[in-house]
Amino acid sequence: MITGFFGVEDALFFEIDLLASKNLELPIDALFDTGFSGYLAINNQDIDGFSWTYIKQQEMFTARGEAVFDLYLGKVRIDSQEFQIPVHVGQGLTEVLLGRQWLTTRRLVVDMPSGVLTLG
Repeated sequence: MITGFFGVEDALFFEIDLLASKNLELPIDALFDTGFSGYLAINNQDIDGFSWTYIKQQEMFTARGEAVFDLYLGKVRIDSQEFQIPVHVGQGLTEVLLGRQWLTTRRLVVDMPSGVLTLG
């Protein structure tokens, strides 16, 4: 189980590690976005240096309308577990996003009155 924290306007954040193919790790705070249907989304400027494998382009409906994303096979570490997942890479993303695909195998607990935020 991973413990998160509440950000501005009660945004849900979790610290994860983005793993590059050359044994480099980048710890980041990722925003959990239940409106995003994938696993992970990052800005196209942030993909440099990871050497992740390009898969294809994919159109998705976003809050801003239709958008085209490059799909990569990326590697992340969450709660000491490593995952190879599809990563949506696009323009204009101001945060690294965790999406609701994680909820197919993990339980999200949000208890604002108690200050509890977990993904496990």
